[in-house]
Amino acid sequence: MERIHSKNGNHSGSNPLSSLKFTGDYQKDLELVRQELGQNSDVHIREFSFGQSAVHAAMIYVSGLSDHTLIDQHISQFLLLKDDQAELFSETDAVSVDELTNQFLSFRSGMETNDVKVWKPKVLAGYTALWIEGSAAVYLLDTVKKKTRNIEEPVSEALVRGPRVGFTESLDDNTALLRQHGENGDLLILQFRVGSRVKKELVIAYMKEIADPALVEEVKNRISTINLDYLAESGYVEQLIEDNFLSPFPQVQSTERPDRVISALLDGRVAILLDGSPFALIVPVTFSMLLQSPEDYYERWIPGTFIRFLRFFTAFASMLIPALYISFISFHQGLIPTKLVISIIESRQSVPFPSLLEALIMEISIEILREAGLRLPKPIGPAMGIVGGLIIGQAAVQAGIVSPIMVIVVAVTAISSFAIPSYNLGISLRIIRFLAMISAAIFGMYGLILFFLLLCSHLVRLESFGVPYVSPAVPYRLRDWKDLFFRFPLKMMKRRPGMLHTKDPVRKG
Repeated sequence: MERIHSKNGNHSGSNPLSSLKFTGDYQKDLELVRQELGQNSDVHIREFSFGQSAVHAAMIYVSGLSDHTLIDQHISQFLLLKDDQAELFSETDAVSVDELTNQFLSFRSGMETNDVKVWKPKVLAGYTALWIEGSAAVYLLDTVKKKTRNIEEPVSEALVRGPRVGFTESLDDNTALLRQHGENGDLLILQFRVGSRVKKELVIAYMKEIADPALVEEVKNRISTINLDYLAESGYVEQLIEDNFLSPFPQVQSTERPDRVISALLDGRVAILLDGSPFALIVPVTFSMLLQSPEDYYERWIPGTFIRFLRFFTAFASMLIPALYISFISFHQGLIPTKLVISIIESRQSVPFPSLLEALIMEISIEILREAGLRLPKPIGPAMGIVGGLIIGQAAVQAGIVSPIMVIVVAVTAISSFAIPSYNLGISLRIIRFLAMISAAIFGMYGLILFFLLLCSHLVRLESFGVPYVSPAVPYRLRDWKDLFFRFPLKMMKRRPGMLHTKDPVRKG
C-alpha cells in the first residue's frame, strides 16, 4: 500500500500531541486518555478486570463509528469470559498486535502504538483502542463500521441501454465494482492518504500493461502536491490537479459509471477515486470525450454515429444561437430572408429593449429556473422548471418585454444544452454563451467570428496531463478519427488512441 502524507501533517513543534507518549502506567495512561477525549459525549471508555490476578484493562470506542457487534463478540468476550486466555496474556511480557489479534482475539486487523498523535485520530475514525495493564503500547483494532448506501443506477448519467450500476460513497465498494467487471490481473490500484487535518483515502487505478508510465507518474506527483485541510469531494481533487484553473473548460472527466471508468482504463487512461465521493475522475480528457456517452458503444455504429453528430451540433447550437440572433437582428438584417425579417420586425415593434438586453433577460430567467429546479424537491423541481418557463415566457411576450422569436431562440438553446451528456461541460458552454452574446452585440458577426477564433486558439493551447485538449483534431491524427465525430464499427477500432502513448497500442480481440 502506497501512502502520501500532506506536508502540513508533520509540524511537530506546533502540535501539542506530538510530545505525548504512553508510559505503561495504567492509571496515568487512562487519565491521559480522559483528558484527550473525555469531553466528547460519543466516546465511551469501559474498564475491565480479568484473570485470577485481576489485571486491569480498558477499551475506548466511538458510538456510531465503531461496530458494536465486533466489539461485543471479540473484545468484550475476551475480557469478560476467557479467563484462561486472559491469564496467559497477562503473564506474557510482550505480545505483538499480530499475536493479540490472531491468537487471543481472532480479529481481522490491528496495530499498536504508544504515540497519542497516532492513536487519537484512529479512535475518532472508528477504531477501538485496548489498554492492558503493564503494557506501554495501546492496541488499535479495526472496528470501523462504514455507513454506505445500496448500489443504484447513476442519477447524473442515465442510459437507455447499459449497466444499471453506479459508484457509491464507499471507496471499498467502488474498487470492488471495478474488479467485478471481469478477471484482470493488469488492473493496479494504489492507495494514498490526502488531507492535512482530516485525512481521507484516495486511490488511483490503471492498467499496468497499457497505461503510459509517464502519465501514471504525473498523476502521482500531482496528488502528492495536494495541500489542503480536507477534501470533501472528488471535485476538490479535480480543481487541485487540473492544468489550467483559469480555463472555463473541464480538464478532468467525472463519472458515476464503473463501465465508463473501465473503458477509459483500457484506453490507457488513469482513474482517481476518493473515499466519500461517488464520482470517479478520469485523466487525461479531451473535448470530444465530454460529448460521448457509454451508450454510443452499446448501440450499433450507425445510430451511435448519428447521435454523436447530434451532440456536437447541439453543443455549438447552445453556445452560438443567441449570439447569431443578436448579430443578425442588430447588424446584418440583409442576410435574413425578406419575409422572415418582416415577421421578426413586426413581432419586435412593441419591445422597448435592444436585442442584447432582450436576450439577457430571457437567458438569465432560464438559468434561474434551471438552478431553482435543481434545488427544489424532486417531485416539484421538473414541474416547476417547465411550468415556470412557459408562464414567464408567455407573460413576457404579452407584456411586450420580449418578442416571440426570442422565446423560440431561448427555448431551442435550452433544449440543445440538455443534450450535452457532461454536466460540467454544459455549465462551461452556458458561460461562453453570454460572452458570445456580448461580442455579437458590440461588433456583430465580425465580433462573433473573432470571439470564436479566440476560443479555438484557447482550446488548441489547452492540455490535460500533457495531452492536447482537442486531439485528435489538433494535432491531426487521422487514425484516431474513427472514434471522434464518427463511431466506427468495433471491428475497425483495433488500436488505442495514439495520443496516450500506451505501452500496448493494439486492442486484443
